[in-house]
Amino acid sequence: MSAAPPDNDVLWAREIVKSHHGTPALRGVSIGVREGEVLAVTGPRGSGKSTLLGCLSGLLPVDEGEVWFNSSPVHTLGRAGRERLRRERFGFVGSEPHLVPELTARENVALPLLLSGAGHKAAYTAAAEWLERLDVGEHAKRRPAELVQSQRQRIAVARALAPLPPVVFADDPTAPLHREAKDQVLRILATAARSHQLTLVLATHDPELARYADRTVALVDGRLTGPATPVGRSGATGQGGLNGHGPAAVPAGR
Repeated sequence: MSAAPPDNDVLWAREIVKSHHGTPALRGVSIGVREGEVLAVTGPRGSGKSTLLGCLSGLLPVDEGEVWFNSSPVHTLGRAGRERLRRERFGFVGSEPHLVPELTARENVALPLLLSGAGHKAAYTAAAEWLERLDVGEHAKRRPAELVQSQRQRIAVARALAPLPPVVFADDPTAPLHREAKDQVLRILATAARSHQLTLVLATHDPELARYADRTVALVDGRLTGPATPVGRSGATGQGGLNGHGPAAVPAGR
């Protein structure tokens, strides 16, 4: 067993290899993500971005290599252990919202808080405030089928942020949104991460959205093309963002 990762790396991977049905997706990727940073993983479609997020989060077991979270090995965990890790420590936003159809918007956002043991009042208060931040507060009592795709996606972002997980993985989270909404949602994600000291790992094929990150790495054909590059934070705060202050929330599993 090799040495554990540096203490300031909340996520760390060494030479991870992953294939899908015999087709290589990651070819020896090594990467570290510091606690509290916003890291953008860029690259064209099919470059391995989603696979990398899946391996870092424990959603996908690696074929070779190591993955660590807070100096604890993820690559040695079985399926149940990886599921527990994702449920208790990570938040997720994908390109599709995957909301519970029978629940209202507020109930969907409150659900992970309730499952983590938060009280009913605290969970629903946090859910309502995050929905307001994402400009969908007026739809709190509506179910997903009554909403358009862009509204459902904002609710999914609120659900990921409300428990204040140590790490949020966002895999092309603005795909269903138009440009103005993309900017607002990414600004809220990045600013919420910084104001609450969360780590955000963002995968996107849109290089314009990477400007909200502290660093960016590029994947091509399953390989990193170079060292992580620092980027400016222009647009990370401002109208539509949190302006350094987040709504009330109940930390889950921290």
